[in-house]
Amino acid sequence: MSLKLKIRGLSPAQAIVVFYLLAVTVSTILLSLPIARHPKAHWSFLDAIFVAASAVSVTGLSTVDISETFNTLGIFILMFVLQFGGIGIMTLGTFIWLILRKKIGLKERQLIMTDQNQTSLSGLVRLLREILSLILLIELAGAAILGLYFLKYYPTWEEALLHGLFASVSATTNAGFDITGSSLFMYKHDYFVQIINMLLLILGAIGFPVLIETKDYFFNRKKPKRNHFSLYTKLTTFTFFALIIIGTLGIIILEWDHFFKGKSWHESLFYALFQSVTTRNGGLATLDVNEFSRPTILLLCVLMFIGASPSSVGGGIRTTTFAINVLTLYHFSRGRKTIKVFRREVMEDDIIKSYVVSFTAFLICSFSVIIMSYTEKHQSILSIMFEVCSAFGTTGLSLGITPELSVVGKWIIIILMFIGRVGILSFLFMFGKEEAVKYRYPKERVIIG
Repeated sequence: MSLKLKIRGLSPAQAIVVFYLLAVTVSTILLSLPIARHPKAHWSFLDAIFVAASAVSVTGLSTVDISETFNTLGIFILMFVLQFGGIGIMTLGTFIWLILRKKIGLKERQLIMTDQNQTSLSGLVRLLREILSLILLIELAGAAILGLYFLKYYPTWEEALLHGLFASVSATTNAGFDITGSSLFMYKHDYFVQIINMLLLILGAIGFPVLIETKDYFFNRKKPKRNHFSLYTKLTTFTFFALIIIGTLGIIILEWDHFFKGKSWHESLFYALFQSVTTRNGGLATLDVNEFSRPTILLLCVLMFIGASPSSVGGGIRTTTFAINVLTLYHFSRGRKTIKVFRREVMEDDIIKSYVVSFTAFLICSFSVIIMSYTEKHQSILSIMFEVCSAFGTTGLSLGITPELSVVGKWIIIILMFIGRVGILSFLFMFGKEEAVKYRYPKERVIIG
């Protein structure tokens, strides 16, 4: 049986997992090319798999220093991989199909729907065209702004534009990689660079449907304005920015007498705000996270575990999952059996999915922490928790333990990054196809709580 027929026999979730595994394999080969690296750079097969998995999952964790390992060609290869990982395998794949004038059949549409966390087969090709055009437009705008601005930091315009382009791609895809060797530490007092990076991070993580609906609202005059935004857009946007505000205030309060002691109000605000934004999936940093106190690091773990929005470049359990969990707790505590928000009622199937995703993610991360606490005995439990949440949330922040991990520890992080990128539901459906219920048993109550 040919590979094409074998893939066609897989469920959409299984096929997506296979495509991402192939993407990691191809990326490993490309990044391992001798012409992509500096001659004396340390590079092993496990490093290649780790960096490739991190790039495809747009996480940003790395066992090597990117700036010291890759030359200019390697940096461009890395940016190419980040595009595939950030926008999605099926998005760029469909774009290639359209260029080659291939027919987008039912199987391809099912794959697109699974890859982008969509619930309907209608309008998927249009959706992917808009996603691709929007992301590329955002990246080009970011590259132009940062590239010109970086002329004050770098001696040549070529170097400034390269740093601007890479920074824009890395921020928009929420990859968290950098070619400075120190993330954004050198811009810790440059609020303009921080603001541009935060805007790019938010645009990449807030969700592609949100960007498209917002664009249509302002630029498509044919569509009615009333009730224009979907429940998804309203819920994810509110939750996304609420978490940024809560994270910012939480960091300020917890670090007021610690890291922020003696710093001006604007320094404290930008440190806290940037860290709150980047923990949602960005991975870039303007400070060494080790300088934060233990309560703040635990708060960052929670934010990374929640992650970005569905149908975005991000990982984690996603904002809508967290929002539905909170809403369910609120309504259940008031004796209500349905969830109502923004004059809409949440479907029961989505409520079940949200708790399945959250509980599965909690089990996976907890199990990973337990194993790594055994294999990484020289590391603190807090550092391991932070690394696990960062990998699952495809964030890329670290307390500096990534290069020191054992072989087992690195493989666990690779698997977590992969699961975070493909999503919990795709990961679960990978083990079997959905089957229609052919019969039912009598229902009986069970004592709970």
